[in-house]
Amino acid sequence: MIRDVPKSERPRERLVRDGPQALSNQELIALLLGSGSKSESVIQLAARVIQHFDGLKLLKDASVKELMDIRGIGEAKAVQVKAALELGRRVQQFQAEDRYVIRSPEDVSQYMMEEMRHLNQEHFICLYLNTKNQVIHKQTIFIGSLNASIVHPREVFKEAFRYSAASIVCLHNHPSGDPAPSQEDIDVTKRLSESGKMLGIDLLDHVIIGDQRFCSLKEKGYL
Repeated sequence: MIRDVPKSERPRERLVRDGPQALSNQELIALLLGSGSKSESVIQLAARVIQHFDGLKLLKDASVKELMDIRGIGEAKAVQVKAALELGRRVQQFQAEDRYVIRSPEDVSQYMMEEMRHLNQEHFICLYLNTKNQVIHKQTIFIGSLNASIVHPREVFKEAFRYSAASIVCLHNHPSGDPAPSQEDIDVTKRLSESGKMLGIDLLDHVIIGDQRFCSLKEKGYL
């Protein structure tokens, strides 16, 4: 029974410690089922589920009724498994082609202009890109007057590692509407660029958003 397995080696504890990729299909299904019965552990029940459907290929199309045909699985457990399978299907449907692609400062401006041009405070935002220059994450790093000591590379690149980004584009707005870079803007850009080179994550550009105008520090020669 599962209670006879050392706690540190149980599926739930191993998932938390080692990540879901460390668990077998049987263990993942056992976590979805939650519990077995008096005569059978949840691990044994999960094994029968896999055997019944001849692996995951048939399981992914199983109906609630088909799941309930297995001894030990009632409606609640069947619904949990079906919900997890449907969620996995929906996640898989997200197509990389739907992600916005950054090829130029104009692309950056088009993507962010309407969101940023009316902001009353300066917002420092990073776009995190994959190897195809598709935006995989957007994060507001800081709100307030830009300062090289406040916009720390640690905060910028922490998110890059979290999302396995290949490169980043930084933006901030000038509430005045004039996107001309200040010395602070230039200093922040150079600091982030140097940090990115050390970490192997390129800073592709730093774009300043004004009112229907923008400035690319890369085009200005600061990158």
